[in-house]
Amino acid sequence: MSAQVPENVPPIADWNRLLDGRVAVVTGGGVGIGAAIVSLFAQHGAHVEVAEIDPERARVVEADVRATGGSIRTHVCDVTDPGAVEVFAATVLAEHPTVQVLVNNVGDYRPISRFRTSGPESWQGMFEVNLLHVFAVTRAFLDPMIAGGGGAIVNVHSVEGMRGYPGDPVYGAMKAGVAAFTTDLAVAMGRHGVRVNAIGPDLTQTPQVDYLTNWQGLEHMWESWAPVGRLGWPEDQARVALFLASDLSAFVTGHNIPVDGGSKAGGGWFWSPTEKRFVNRPRTL
Repeated sequence: MSAQVPENVPPIADWNRLLDGRVAVVTGGGVGIGAAIVSLFAQHGAHVEVAEIDPERARVVEADVRATGGSIRTHVCDVTDPGAVEVFAATVLAEHPTVQVLVNNVGDYRPISRFRTSGPESWQGMFEVNLLHVFAVTRAFLDPMIAGGGGAIVNVHSVEGMRGYPGDPVYGAMKAGVAAFTTDLAVAMGRHGVRVNAIGPDLTQTPQVDYLTNWQGLEHMWESWAPVGRLGWPEDQARVALFLASDLSAFVTGHNIPVDGGSKAGGGWFWSPTEKRFVNRPRTL
């Protein structure tokens, strides 16, 4: 006798199109992890609405997705500006009264400011690019998502919000804020049909952290740097985002998942007496 899926567990109709017919909003979707998420979501049948601050990156990701038959619309938008977020949300919701998936992907550690020489201006900048927009974009789409029957929110922060980060405690605090917001919102919104989870990337090749250039010639060190023994790629992050956005994770909410090749589990940041600084990728054994 075949196993029966209880009627309140969402069935998986097509494993190759896990987001078929859903509207997904992705911020910072023009490059890196965001672009990989946009591409994978479109491959799985989602119509993707992308907020991207750079017009050329917006044009390229839109052309790439359409070239493979995906459905996408890009918006040049600075999500650190709450007014711009309102316009972006109104434009999306005028076409789609509800969305089923929201990915808050924007974030940056640059320019890094050592705390002892930092000040209110740098703190505000870290707040706007790493935490404020998560509040603004989520609030803009949350009620329509609930009205449409629920959905999934995926926040992208950093493993540095889940461990001690000596490089910039303010950046780490903002990422930890996203992690706490994720858990808190999940508890509040679960009974409204909205699941909220997050991923914490590390050791992943992106334009922000260019391992291929900055650590050229040290490829043999990945066996020491990451328990999985290799560099991570935006597609590694996108696959976990797809899991969290789809019905594969229908009973998962409130979690912050390190997508880091095992770096958090295996250690973290260490003081190097030879380099006289904290390192998480020692250059010598």
